[in-house]
Amino acid sequence: MPQPNYTFVTKFLFEGFSSFGWQHRLVLFVVFLLLYLVTLSGNVIIVTIILLDRHLHTPMYFFLSILSISDTCYTVVIIPRMLYGLLCPQKMISFEDCATQLFFYLTFGINNCFLLMAMGYDRYVAICNPLRYSLIMGKRACVQLALGSLGIGLSMAIVQVMSVFSLPFCDGFVISHFFCDVRPLLKLACTNTTVNEIINFVVSVFVLILPMCVVFISYVLIISTILKIASTEGRKKAFATCASHLTVVTIHYGCTSIIYLQPKSQSFLGQDRLISVTYTVITPLLNPLVYSLRNKEVKDALRKALRRKPIST
Repeated sequence: MPQPNYTFVTKFLFEGFSSFGWQHRLVLFVVFLLLYLVTLSGNVIIVTIILLDRHLHTPMYFFLSILSISDTCYTVVIIPRMLYGLLCPQKMISFEDCATQLFFYLTFGINNCFLLMAMGYDRYVAICNPLRYSLIMGKRACVQLALGSLGIGLSMAIVQVMSVFSLPFCDGFVISHFFCDVRPLLKLACTNTTVNEIINFVVSVFVLILPMCVVFISYVLIISTILKIASTEGRKKAFATCASHLTVVTIHYGCTSIIYLQPKSQSFLGQDRLISVTYTVITPLLNPLVYSLRNKEVKDALRKALRRKPIST
């Protein structure tokens, strides 16, 4: 039988925010640029403070610094091209660049999921098993958890990128998103994508459900332990060490779960795009803000760095 006369695409075009007028795109450009600069500067400040202040050389702040570095890389992969697309909406992205963007986006996104899980486990050990904390959460264990998170991110990203870009892309070349993501790309493939969608769902379940379950169990045990503390002040102090992490976890896992775990039939790319703005622009900004505003040790270290007052002992 004769083969269909397909034209295989070598470049893609982001739909992004092209439906908006140029005035609205300009406003979005300014807003996203400011948020991006605040995110970069906030994460750089967090990492610098943790490196310089020996009082913050603990497992919790080690994971926070790694999370800040990962968030910085994550935003660099997505936001600059998104900003460029707001000014030049007809600019194409090559097949290879799209695959590269998807790879690094998935790597750092999945890395963040498992780093947040490691931070939840760290809080569990600190509150539920304080006498063995330094033994369990030693330097070697922290490095292994951080490297394990990155390794899982790299391996899952390779699986996803190979799954998506092994497909043929024919006449469709407009990606209904502002960056290269799995679901919008699968919709452009000119072949049956059932197997690829199953792979995407299995990977999503693994990188979201597993960390969420670990974090949920950790906090059930943490809350149970906190409630047994006799003094009100002790309970407040114990919960304060977890509040920042719990805030970031709720937003991060909540937004990603809505997009990647909902059935295909209930997925609306326009809605996904709006939610994606939250976890690609807002969530990386929340990490330095939440941890600096709600954490006394970080605020004291920042004051010391600014030479306003000495760090409290």
